[in-house]
Amino acid sequence: MTTHPRIVSSVLTLSTVALCLSAPVSAAGKDPDDKKAAQSAPALVDDYRLAPGDKLRIEVYRDTQMSQSVQIRPDGKITLPLLGDLEATGRTPIELRDVIAKQLKEYMTNPVVTVIVVEATPAVAYVTGEVNHPGAVTIQSQLTVLQALAIAGGLKDFANAKNIRILRRSSLGVQTIAFNYKDAIRGSAPVYLRPGDTVVVPD
Repeated sequence: MTTHPRIVSSVLTLSTVALCLSAPVSAAGKDPDDKKAAQSAPALVDDYRLAPGDKLRIEVYRDTQMSQSVQIRPDGKITLPLLGDLEATGRTPIELRDVIAKQLKEYMTNPVVTVIVVEATPAVAYVTGEVNHPGAVTIQSQLTVLQALAIAGGLKDFANAKNIRILRRSSLGVQTIAFNYKDAIRGSAPVYLRPGDTVVVPD
Protein backbone atom coordinates (compact mmCIF):
# COMPACT_ATOMS: atom_id res chain seq x y z
CA MET A 1 0.00 0.00 0.00
CA THR A 2 1.39 3.43 -0.92
CA THR A 3 1.73 6.12 1.75
CA HIS A 4 -0.65 9.03 1.35
CA PRO A 5 0.11 12.63 2.37
CA ARG A 6 -1.01 13.88 5.74
CA ILE A 7 -4.43 15.47 5.61
CA VAL A 8 -5.56 17.55 8.52
CA SER A 9 -8.81 19.47 8.33
CA SER A 10 -11.26 20.74 10.89
CA VAL A 11 -14.74 22.23 10.82
CA LEU A 12 -16.45 23.63 13.93
CA THR A 13 -20.14 24.60 13.94
CA LEU A 14 -22.65 25.29 16.72
CA SER A 15 -24.04 21.75 16.65
CA THR A 16 -21.40 19.67 14.89
CA VAL A 17 -17.65 19.36 15.23
CA ALA A 18 -15.93 17.61 12.35
CA LEU A 19 -12.25 16.92 12.70
CA CYS A 20 -10.73 14.85 9.93
CA LEU A 21 -7.19 13.75 10.60
CA SER A 22 -5.48 11.16 8.46
CA ALA A 23 -1.89 10.02 8.00
CA PRO A 24 0.32 6.98 8.52
CA VAL A 25 1.31 7.01 12.18
CA SER A 26 4.60 5.83 13.68
CA ALA A 27 3.71 6.08 17.38
CA ALA A 28 0.85 7.03 19.69
CA GLY A 29 0.96 10.55 21.12
CA LYS A 30 1.33 11.18 24.85
CA ASP A 31 -1.53 12.68 26.84
CA PRO A 32 -0.56 16.31 27.65
CA ASP A 33 -2.71 16.56 30.78
CA ASP A 34 -0.84 18.16 33.66
CA LYS A 35 -1.19 21.03 36.10
CA LYS A 36 0.44 23.49 33.71
CA ALA A 37 -2.05 22.62 30.96
CA ALA A 38 -4.91 23.01 33.43
CA GLN A 39 -3.93 26.63 34.08
CA SER A 40 -3.88 27.75 30.45
CA ALA A 41 -6.85 28.46 28.23
CA PRO A 42 -7.58 25.44 25.97
CA ALA A 43 -7.52 25.84 22.20
CA LEU A 44 -11.00 25.63 20.76
CA VAL A 45 -10.43 23.20 17.89
CA ASP A 46 -7.02 21.47 17.91
CA ASP A 47 -7.33 20.56 21.60
CA TYR A 48 -10.96 19.39 21.45
CA ARG A 49 -11.18 16.36 23.71
CA LEU A 50 -13.64 13.57 23.17
CA ALA A 51 -16.43 12.98 25.68
CA PRO A 52 -19.07 10.30 26.33
CA GLY A 53 -21.90 10.63 23.84
CA ASP A 54 -19.76 11.99 21.00
CA LYS A 55 -20.54 10.34 17.68
CA LEU A 56 -17.50 9.39 15.61
CA ARG A 57 -16.76 8.08 12.16
CA ILE A 58 -13.61 5.95 12.01
CA GLU A 59 -12.35 5.50 8.45
CA VAL A 60 -9.61 3.02 7.61
CA TYR A 61 -8.41 3.51 4.04
CA ARG A 62 -9.42 0.64 1.76
CA ASP A 63 -10.94 -1.39 4.60
CA THR A 64 -14.73 -1.14 4.74
CA GLN A 65 -15.02 -3.69 7.52
CA MET A 66 -12.77 -1.74 9.88
CA SER A 67 -14.43 1.57 9.02
CA GLN A 68 -17.12 2.16 11.62
CA SER A 69 -19.61 4.74 12.90
CA VAL A 70 -19.48 4.62 16.70
CA GLN A 71 -20.66 6.54 19.74
CA ILE A 72 -18.52 6.90 22.85
CA ARG A 73 -20.13 4.94 25.65
CA PRO A 74 -20.73 6.29 29.18
CA ASP A 75 -17.60 4.40 30.30
CA GLY A 76 -15.57 6.49 27.83
CA LYS A 77 -14.76 3.67 25.39
CA ILE A 78 -15.53 2.66 21.82
CA THR A 79 -15.37 -0.81 20.27
CA LEU A 80 -13.74 -1.58 16.92
CA PRO A 81 -13.34 -4.86 15.02
CA LEU A 82 -10.05 -6.67 15.80
CA LEU A 83 -9.05 -4.03 18.37
CA GLY A 84 -11.89 -4.43 20.87
CA ASP A 85 -12.47 -1.69 23.46
CA LEU A 86 -10.42 1.50 23.19
CA GLU A 87 -10.39 4.45 25.60
CA ALA A 88 -11.64 7.54 23.75
CA THR A 89 -12.74 10.02 26.41
CA GLY A 90 -10.09 12.60 27.26
CA ARG A 91 -8.18 12.10 24.02
CA THR A 92 -8.10 14.50 21.11
CA PRO A 93 -9.24 13.06 17.76
CA ILE A 94 -5.62 13.02 16.57
CA GLU A 95 -4.54 11.08 19.66
CA LEU A 96 -7.30 8.54 19.11
CA ARG A 97 -6.28 8.26 15.46
CA ASP A 98 -2.70 7.55 16.52
CA VAL A 99 -3.77 4.81 18.95
CA ILE A 100 -5.96 3.10 16.36
CA ALA A 101 -3.30 3.28 13.65
CA LYS A 102 -0.60 1.92 15.96
CA GLN A 103 -2.70 -1.08 17.00
CA LEU A 104 -3.78 -1.78 13.41
CA LYS A 105 -0.13 -2.24 12.41
CA GLU A 106 -0.40 -5.73 13.88
CA TYR A 107 -2.92 -6.58 11.14
CA MET A 108 -1.99 -4.41 8.14
CA THR A 109 0.89 -2.44 6.64
CA ASN A 110 0.91 1.35 7.06
CA PRO A 111 -2.76 1.81 8.00
CA VAL A 112 -4.21 5.20 7.10
CA VAL A 113 -6.80 6.22 9.68
CA THR A 114 -9.22 9.14 9.74
CA VAL A 115 -11.18 10.16 12.85
CA ILE A 116 -14.22 12.38 12.29
CA VAL A 117 -16.24 13.87 15.13
CA VAL A 118 -19.67 13.83 13.51
CA GLU A 119 -21.58 15.14 16.50
CA ALA A 120 -20.22 16.51 19.76
CA THR A 121 -22.13 16.46 23.02
CA PRO A 122 -22.71 19.80 24.81
CA ALA A 123 -19.62 20.72 26.79
CA VAL A 124 -20.38 20.57 30.52
CA ALA A 125 -18.49 20.31 33.79
CA TYR A 126 -19.85 19.44 37.22
CA VAL A 127 -19.68 21.13 40.62
CA THR A 128 -20.44 19.10 43.72
CA GLY A 129 -19.98 19.24 47.46
CA GLU A 130 -20.26 22.33 49.66
CA VAL A 131 -21.83 24.72 47.14
CA ASN A 132 -25.33 26.16 47.18
CA HIS A 133 -26.47 24.77 43.83
CA PRO A 134 -24.47 21.65 42.85
CA GLY A 135 -24.89 20.25 39.36
CA ALA A 136 -23.80 20.66 35.76
CA VAL A 137 -22.48 23.92 34.34
CA THR A 138 -22.22 24.62 30.61
CA ILE A 139 -18.81 25.49 29.19
CA GLN A 140 -19.22 28.16 26.52
CA SER A 141 -15.86 28.88 24.92
CA GLN A 142 -13.93 29.06 28.21
CA LEU A 143 -14.92 28.65 31.86
CA THR A 144 -12.71 29.05 34.92
CA VAL A 145 -13.19 27.17 38.19
CA LEU A 146 -13.99 30.46 39.91
CA GLN A 147 -16.73 31.18 37.36
CA ALA A 148 -18.14 27.65 37.73
CA LEU A 149 -18.32 28.08 41.52
CA ALA A 150 -20.15 31.37 41.06
CA ILE A 151 -22.68 29.69 38.72
CA ALA A 152 -23.14 27.00 41.38
CA GLY A 153 -24.22 29.67 43.86
CA GLY A 154 -20.92 30.08 45.67
CA LEU A 155 -19.45 28.21 48.60
CA LYS A 156 -21.40 27.25 51.72
CA ASP A 157 -20.32 28.61 55.10
CA PHE A 158 -18.32 25.53 56.12
CA ALA A 159 -16.72 24.77 52.74
CA ASN A 160 -13.00 24.03 52.79
CA ALA A 161 -12.03 26.78 50.34
CA LYS A 162 -8.31 25.96 50.34
CA ASN A 163 -8.63 22.28 49.39
CA ILE A 164 -10.99 22.21 46.42
CA ARG A 165 -10.19 19.46 43.91
CA ILE A 166 -10.75 19.17 40.17
CA LEU A 167 -11.14 15.60 38.92
CA ARG A 168 -10.16 15.28 35.27
CA ARG A 169 -10.46 12.03 33.34
CA SER A 170 -7.89 11.32 30.66
CA SER A 171 -6.58 8.34 28.73
CA LEU A 172 -4.08 7.82 31.56
CA GLY A 173 -6.72 7.73 34.29
CA VAL A 174 -8.24 10.31 36.64
CA GLN A 175 -6.07 13.30 37.42
CA THR A 176 -6.59 15.38 40.58
CA ILE A 177 -5.82 19.10 40.36
CA ALA A 178 -5.68 21.20 43.54
CA PHE A 179 -7.52 24.54 43.61
CA ASN A 180 -7.36 27.20 46.33
CA TYR A 181 -10.43 29.46 46.23
CA LYS A 182 -8.86 32.12 48.43
CA ASP A 183 -5.81 32.40 46.16
CA ALA A 184 -8.09 32.64 43.13
CA ILE A 185 -10.10 35.58 44.47
CA ARG A 186 -6.80 37.32 45.26
CA GLY A 187 -5.89 37.18 41.57
CA SER A 188 -3.84 34.01 41.07
CA ALA A 189 -3.59 32.51 37.57
CA PRO A 190 -7.02 31.27 36.39
CA VAL A 191 -7.64 27.54 36.12
CA TYR A 192 -9.78 26.59 33.12
CA LEU A 193 -12.19 23.67 33.13
CA ARG A 194 -12.45 21.05 30.41
CA PRO A 195 -15.60 19.17 29.40
CA GLY A 196 -16.30 16.38 31.85
CA ASP A 197 -14.31 17.90 34.74
CA THR A 198 -15.78 17.58 38.23
CA VAL A 199 -15.09 20.27 40.85
CA VAL A 200 -15.32 18.83 44.36
CA VAL A 201 -15.71 21.26 47.27
CA PRO A 202 -15.08 19.45 50.60
CA ASP A 203 -16.30 20.50 54.06
